[in-house]
Amino acid sequence: MTRRKKLQSSGQADVDMTPMLDIVFILLIFFIVTTSFVREEGFEINKPQTNNPPSESSPIVFIKTNANNIIYLNGRMIDINNLASGIENFIANNETNNVVLTPNKDTQYEQVVRILDIIKDVGNLTISIGK
Repeated sequence: MTRRKKLQSSGQADVDMTPMLDIVFILLIFFIVTTSFVREEGFEINKPQTNNPPSESSPIVFIKTNANNIIYLNGRMIDINNLASGIENFIANNETNNVVLTPNKDTQYEQVVRILDIIKDVGNLTISIGK
């Protein structure tokens, strides 16, 4: 008798993994279905059309920044507080609606966004971003 008990107790117990795999797949499907994709908010930039270049005779407002966040309006250094009046003055003398902003790669993003906001507040201008 004791020999028979030893034989029966030495057998290994197997665990059925099928239910656990079913649960894993159900959880995977649940997370895939419930995942929501959020669209990043930002500001839109109107890019110029390649087939419709601006005419060579129309003047353009050039705004450039350097790594030290110094702003240049048509080659002259200008304070950010005077930028709107400088753009309005140039537009009044030259009849244009094209603005090219060329930020330096080290310019702070806040500075670029502030300049874009100033340009947008001046009027109905076409803004292009240069390299």
